[in-house]
Amino acid sequence: MRPSFILYLLAIATVAGATAPLEAATTENAFIGSSLRVLNLETQPKIVKIFGVGGLRQLEAYQTGVFVSPEGHILTAQSLVLDEGEVTAVLWNGIRVKGTVVAVEPLLELALLKIDVDEPVEWFPLQESISVKPGMRVLAFANVFGIAVYDEPVSMLQGVVSGIVPLSARRGASVANYTGNVYVVDAATNNPGAAGGAVVDLSGRFLGLIGKEMRSESTGAWLNYVLPASALREPVERMKAGKPPAAADATNLASGHPAPSDYGIVLVTDLFERTPPYVDRVVVGSLAAQAGIRPDDLIVGVGEQTVGSRRDLEHALATAEADKPLQLRLLRGKELLHVSLEQDNSQADGNE
Repeated sequence: MRPSFILYLLAIATVAGATAPLEAATTENAFIGSSLRVLNLETQPKIVKIFGVGGLRQLEAYQTGVFVSPEGHILTAQSLVLDEGEVTAVLWNGIRVKGTVVAVEPLLELALLKIDVDEPVEWFPLQESISVKPGMRVLAFANVFGIAVYDEPVSMLQGVVSGIVPLSARRGASVANYTGNVYVVDAATNNPGAAGGAVVDLSGRFLGLIGKEMRSESTGAWLNYVLPASALREPVERMKAGKPPAAADATNLASGHPAPSDYGIVLVTDLFERTPPYVDRVVVGSLAAQAGIRPDDLIVGVGEQTVGSRRDLEHALATAEADKPLQLRLLRGKELLHVSLEQDNSQADGNE
């Protein structure tokens, strides 16, 4: 056999051997791409685009939510977008419906919305126990930058779980209330509109909710983090049942936590889920009176926590440090005031 012919056969064998892995890789990539397309189609109906109030100080008027019940309960991040108590919820098929805020969870900064549905919707169950480890591939679904307005699908981002760490973050002067473990992911989820979106594994199982835009307290870098489903189960069940946050439940409060009445503050009657914490009366001679608090003042903050309802205020007081003065932020007309009250766990005395 001539040497040239032998070299020709060797060349063919070499090309064939090199092509086999390429064909296998191409086939695998095509399979993965097809699987992701199917998963995307299956997940989109469980995601909700939320539009509410915004514009103040360039705040966005949109975010994301996820269905957590077939009856139309939507879990999302508590934010100024929800401040009017009603929002527009846009479903995957472009249908626009009115959503109502039915409950909030101040510690995790969550809100539960409800829409009326004629038939069960597709939703994420929270009861499933899923092991999550660093290096795990995940997908994030959110209406990043409010791009999806009608029946457009929300963005799907690929990434991995970079770590599982306690949350230590802030936004501006506000420190995150929740300090439990979160999943840090390398997908760019920390963008306007992403808060309240879903993170799932490659089987479409719900791993957690995308958190609000926050910076790391240690590095100052923006965090791409996820609130784990395991931390959401109990609060969501409580909110669906119409129960107050655990920390504001009188049976769960440790002794020594102050109440507004301990300072001589009488709030307006709590008639609704999000009754604003307006001051109705101030007890004469009380700490509140000495600090200059007046009827019709609106309490908007306790320490570094922002409060938007009586229940928010109760929770903030329940987590206040008993040995330090209580710092309150009040809105009086258009004026923002800061007052400091010494802790006093005895009931204030005096005549109204």
